[in-house]
Amino acid sequence: MDLQGSKGEHRVNSEDGRSFDLGLRDNEERGFYTEIFHSTSWVFRGDDASPNNSPRCLSKRPRPVAVRERTVRIAKGTGDYPWGFRIQFSKPILVTEVDTNSAAEEAGLQIGDIVMAVNGTDVSSMPHSEAANLARKGPDILTLLVGSDISRCPNTPRPTCRGYLHKRTQSGILKGWRKRWFVLKHDGCLYYYKHKKDEGKCRPLEVTKLESAEIGVDSSLGKPFVFKCIPQTGNRTFYFCATSNQEMKRWLEAMEKAVHPVHQNHVWVDVTIHNTSLPPLAIKNPECLGLLHQLDKNKDIWIQHYCILKDGCLYFYASIRSTHALGGIYLQGYTVSEQALGSRRSVIEAKPPSEEFKTFYLCAESVNENKRWITALKASISKWLPLNKAIQDFMNRPLEETRM
Repeated sequence: MDLQGSKGEHRVNSEDGRSFDLGLRDNEERGFYTEIFHSTSWVFRGDDASPNNSPRCLSKRPRPVAVRERTVRIAKGTGDYPWGFRIQFSKPILVTEVDTNSAAEEAGLQIGDIVMAVNGTDVSSMPHSEAANLARKGPDILTLLVGSDISRCPNTPRPTCRGYLHKRTQSGILKGWRKRWFVLKHDGCLYYYKHKKDEGKCRPLEVTKLESAEIGVDSSLGKPFVFKCIPQTGNRTFYFCATSNQEMKRWLEAMEKAVHPVHQNHVWVDVTIHNTSLPPLAIKNPECLGLLHQLDKNKDIWIQHYCILKDGCLYFYASIRSTHALGGIYLQGYTVSEQALGSRRSVIEAKPPSEEFKTFYLCAESVNENKRWITALKASISKWLPLNKAIQDFMNRPLEETRM
């Protein structure tokens, strides 16, 4: 059977007096720190993670399916197949095809998703034809609750790049080249600051969205290692100067990926976005829950959250009675330990694998509570492996053979 088929605005002022609008992605507005997850390729190795087990995508061995629920809302289009996907089988009903550039693809539906509910009605034990009719007779916004195996494939990294570049400034007072700290984030935007130390502490001097921009080497200014960027919106051309040909190529390669971004989220990102719309106690099988204080370094204050830990994601809520999450942290690659900080002799430090990412400090109500959280955080983070490490572990496994 075939069933086929907003961005917020943020204004930032630049150092030479111009202003511009920046469209922010929906998942960025949800208050999640996701930079490590998007900067490299990760594999989820499942709830039974151990050194002897390989991720499902690298092994033919039968393994428990790491099914996570999420909600997908698909706007009805025109034509014979207005939603743009195919379902097959019954008990369970599976998505077996998603049309390119369809409403279903845009909504994040993926091949292999298990259809669990249609417009609020459970279809897990319903015949295939009844579920299809239920969808057709429903409203123009088709709401599906789907289950997905988040261990079936690695995520696609998005470009990140950091470093000093010289930027050509064309205003009357500041004409010339100025050394600035540039940061290309996985949201596809290029941020720059006066100094490296300003990142994370000060507002950027300017933010430029690179999607659909024109970039390339420039020889018109008579300087080596110069490249330019012409954003899709506005009539402005940015000129940058690197310190070497290798450095220029590094930036151009990263910027080229940002110019042509991959829009479809990894299924686990869709799962976490779905979970943010739930009350804290509605998230199934949490690995740890309770009150945590988070250090706001800029204000030097501790902010209390009710927290839920699930699959390497720490969700923050205002209280246990909240209807939705304020945001959270994707913890892939973090190491967690107990540290002393200021007057507090026991603090949870979540440290990233590289200094370019954020370090987080958390504190529970007691030393014993801190230890409980540290144990749970380590176990939850261990469910994820960098793809290169997963491949290496898989290749190093002893050869299994039986002579009969």
